[in-house]
Amino acid sequence: MIKTGIFSGSFNPVHIGHLALANYLCEYTELEEIWFVVTPHNPMKDPAMLIDDSLRLEMVRIAINGYPKFKVSDFEFSMPKPTYTIRTLRNLKERYPERDFTLIIGSDNWQSFPRWKSAADIIKEFGLIIYPRKEHPVPDNTALPDNVRYVGAPLVEISSTMLRDALSQGKDLRFFLPAGVYQFWKDSCTLE
Repeated sequence: MIKTGIFSGSFNPVHIGHLALANYLCEYTELEEIWFVVTPHNPMKDPAMLIDDSLRLEMVRIAINGYPKFKVSDFEFSMPKPTYTIRTLRNLKERYPERDFTLIIGSDNWQSFPRWKSAADIIKEFGLIIYPRKEHPVPDNTALPDNVRYVGAPLVEISSTMLRDALSQGKDLRFFLPAGVYQFWKDSCTLE
């Protein structure tokens, strides 16, 4: 079984914080690969603020190019809306039985995780790796349920919202974005 982390999100846009975290998880946990699953529409987010699905997918492709432990997935693009994590994970498991999938979430999402659809089933069937987010503490591992683990990854607080705002104002934030993504943004991405 190939141990595969599922890092799901809107990646609106993908930035160096996403990549640094995924890199850390590949090097300091049992995960052999990280799949960036680009979510077409998170029901918790305003769809008007989302860059086009295909553009977000392409930015992740550009960002991870050349790193063999990262893959990009548009798996949720063909799923019924809204996409629920449990449905995505079960469909992935069915399609890729040779993989052992684990969901990766931030400590901010851990606090609301009990409200997720089939949260207990996600933990039981797939497990979770939780990474730190500023102002969202997680108890130590001994207080977490079985199959859930907190990893003390470096805290890289970069907000996609801040990046979108700054880029729309013409600010040059090329060092916050992976190589190639800044130019792609300038050439292709706008929010109405």
